[in-house]
Amino acid sequence: MSKNIPTPIAKIIPKTLEKHGEKRLDNYFWLNDRENPEVIDYLNQENTYYDAMTADTKGFQKDLYEEMKARIKEDDQSVPYLYNGYYYITRFETGKDYPIYSRKKGNLAATEEILFNCNELAEGHSYFQLGGLSISPDNKFVSFGTDIMGRRIYTIQIKNLETGELFSEKIENATGSSVWANDNKTIFYTRQDEVTLRSDKVFKHKLATDAANDVLVFNEKDDTFNVSVGKEKSKKYIVIASGSTLTTEYRTLNSDMPDGEFKVFQPRVRGLEYSISHFGDSFYIITNKDKATNFKLMKTPENATAKENWKDVIAHRKDVLLEDIEIFRNYLVVEERSNGLNHIRIMPWNGEGEYYLPFGSETYSANTTTNVDFDTDILRYSYQSLATPSSVIDFNMKTKDKEIKKEQQVLGGKFDKNNYIEERVWATATDGTKVPISMVYHKGLKKDGNNPVLLYAYGSYGVTMDAYFSSTRLSILDRGFVFAIAHIRGGEDLGREWYEDGKLLKKKNTFTDFIDCSKFLIREKFTSPQHLYAEGGSAGGLLMGAVVNMAPELYNGVIAQVPFVDVITTMLDDTIPLTTGEYDEWGNPNEKKSYDYMLSYSPYDNVKAQKYPNMFVSTGLHDSQVQYWEPAKWVAKLRTQKTNDTVLYLNTNMDAGHGGASGRFEALKELAKEYSFLLDLEGIKN
Repeated sequence: MSKNIPTPIAKIIPKTLEKHGEKRLDNYFWLNDRENPEVIDYLNQENTYYDAMTADTKGFQKDLYEEMKARIKEDDQSVPYLYNGYYYITRFETGKDYPIYSRKKGNLAATEEILFNCNELAEGHSYFQLGGLSISPDNKFVSFGTDIMGRRIYTIQIKNLETGELFSEKIENATGSSVWANDNKTIFYTRQDEVTLRSDKVFKHKLATDAANDVLVFNEKDDTFNVSVGKEKSKKYIVIASGSTLTTEYRTLNSDMPDGEFKVFQPRVRGLEYSISHFGDSFYIITNKDKATNFKLMKTPENATAKENWKDVIAHRKDVLLEDIEIFRNYLVVEERSNGLNHIRIMPWNGEGEYYLPFGSETYSANTTTNVDFDTDILRYSYQSLATPSSVIDFNMKTKDKEIKKEQQVLGGKFDKNNYIEERVWATATDGTKVPISMVYHKGLKKDGNNPVLLYAYGSYGVTMDAYFSSTRLSILDRGFVFAIAHIRGGEDLGREWYEDGKLLKKKNTFTDFIDCSKFLIREKFTSPQHLYAEGGSAGGLLMGAVVNMAPELYNGVIAQVPFVDVITTMLDDTIPLTTGEYDEWGNPNEKKSYDYMLSYSPYDNVKAQKYPNMFVSTGLHDSQVQYWEPAKWVAKLRTQKTNDTVLYLNTNMDAGHGGASGRFEALKELAKEYSFLLDLEGIKN
């Protein structure tokens, strides 16, 4: 597939890295300097190479973009929700990239009041994100954050909703989120460490005062913990949450007394995780206390919150993961997971007639959504499956009547969910563990080994990859692709142990599970190595890097988005955002045992002279999560090591960060690049 276009070759500047008396040679360490013109030049060379090599697909990319965009309802809006006397709505206008946030007082027929038109705010910026909208209790003010770089560093401002004017103060270097006390003039917000971007401080700001005078109310000194601040649904408490991978701690303050002192709810104990919800005169606590691996629900009086006062409400179950709760005046709603599937359990407080919402499929996801009101019998939840567009449903917990408030529209007149087959299959891993795979494909598929399959996975941080609908995915399904999600260990898909078995010194289970899922799809003749493709992003990009080193012969092509591939070097650099907070996930390489294990799978360190699949690697120059130099170094090293002439592309968005482009349609252009990469390898040109 080679064309007569010179391949970019990054220059080699050997650097010896030493740890535990062992030496590693890094020829591309120099790429870790965003200010170096030679670094920018190399990234631009790679972009130019990608553009030249894929010039013959540019028309197809444009067609794919237009096709995907045409399925999206451009003048769309969210289902309104009622909060403190106002209906809040997020909507889009035809041809516009960014949302408009608005509200209506009292009822939906009232005059629309526009809070923010992000299309106007985004003018002149290549990246724009509005976040952390928080309305004051008297409905007169809104605090909000804006990010114009994509590095998740926000500036918080406050707007007077009666006059439309902005207050003069600007709070820089914040996470973007903030919360109001009940006095309508005090907000609490979080700030980041300027180097690592770890959220570590909570400040108090008084309306119409200089932000330089803001009061520090909490400083998280442990660099493995991150901090957030929020408000209980009851509105009685402001809550500071401190959390690491394994441990949590909360502090509470009565919202009526913003100048009071925050009180520790239960002091941190390593390995004790808990989260709190206030209701009446009690707190309800989801926790792993007493070795409740899959978590249980406990309750404690609001004036006696230490763990010795906690009492069981829902006991621990070995086969059911307790994920979340939603409290109403008459009902407790519990989100659970068993056998890899979501369940929503309705429990009346009076103890009469609890039940589960019925879901018929095995390839769905269902979650409670915006439920801001205690005093209602209506539960709002969302439902979708691999072939069923997302719906927002209002369910009356008393009468059991349900109203579909909105089903995602797929425009174009061609989509019919009955044209697709969804199924869940189980692959057997090397150690005998059964690993579920969710799949969707067009009807009429023949299991003859000739179908292109895109196998996606993430597999880290206990993040569950539920089956979800995507209208853009139709562009490959309708061209014969099978789309599959491997629910590998490292996620929490089958409970907490599923996560524990895929991290730290068991991390390789994540990679071998994915490889075993790939072999299963080949063995069952869904596909063959000539037609199997793998995709993952961020920590899922680490997965991609590991599997192409371990089993490159299984894949014809691999997509790695913002991949975390230089594990050892990154985890030894505590100035990089996320690093120290990650020790409980990957291990601390300052300890020899962890260092050796991480080194044994780190994708960058294990690139070797062998055949590699066709690869498309993407990154963002301003990414704060996975720094651009990781994929850049990895691709540079792959170019010198791979022994075959498969294509290898590095495409860097010179404007964006970890989430890619910010406009709602700009992201489709990046997806069109990925899809054209896959379809081109399959010889599909239109």
